Amino acid sequence: MNKSLSLNTNTSLPNVSERTRRAADVAYDAIESMLVTLQLAPGSAVSDADIIAQTHLGRTPVREALVRMISIGLIVPQPRRGLLVSSIDLPDYLDLLQTRRTLENLIANYAARRTTSEQRQSILKYAAQMERAAKKNRLDEYMVADHALDMVVHQACQNKSAVKAITPLIVQCRRFWYAYHHTGEMLKGAQAHMHMAQGIASSDAKTAIEGTNQLMDYLEQFARKVVEYERVPDTPTLT
Repeated sequence: MNKSLSLNTNTSLPNVSERTRRAADVAYDAIESMLVTLQLAPGSAVSDADIIAQTHLGRTPVREALVRMISIGLIVPQPRRGLLVSSIDLPDYLDLLQTRRTLENLIANYAARRTTSEQRQSILKYAAQMERAAKKNRLDEYMVADHALDMVVHQACQNKSAVKAITPLIVQCRRFWYAYHHTGEMLKGAQAHMHMAQGIASSDAKTAIEGTNQLMDYLEQFARKVVEYERVPDTPTLT
């Protein structure tokens, strides 16, 4: 473990160039993908050197991305142990879903009111891709389309604070879902996303919020199904 990574969470330094910022964003997306797909499993050690070797990205953007991950709780610094991927505790996860529901409703409401014509087309396109991937049982394609849909909806809502708050929650949900997708129903998730997408695309905030509530109901049911599937009497920490 390389322990030289600075834990300073101020990543908005004025002397950071636009080019460096974009590189850090690329690094962040790469690490997020590794978290979601469990290449970096909950509780596992994180080394900037290993990530650099796997992604072929530069040391500075990787370190900046890791600092950002630390600031939102996806990566946890531990004394004498370096950096670890945060674990998922089921009771906390269910609370997380309640928090995400509130933010999703807020974002869907604003997106329906503020989305542009171009964004409407993209939102419907990515929702349709999710449905096609679900029908073919193509998990990777589903996850890529899901991420793309979120990106457009978040841009459309024009509420940076809500997007900043919900982003780590979505990553937690995605890696939980990825780990246990065999107990879930992708098509239900895709249909909920389409319901939301149609509401946003038609500037119908009520329908958009109905879609997000449908999605969150599904995710809560899925989480409780995982407990039953695993046959664990107490709600454990997933590591």
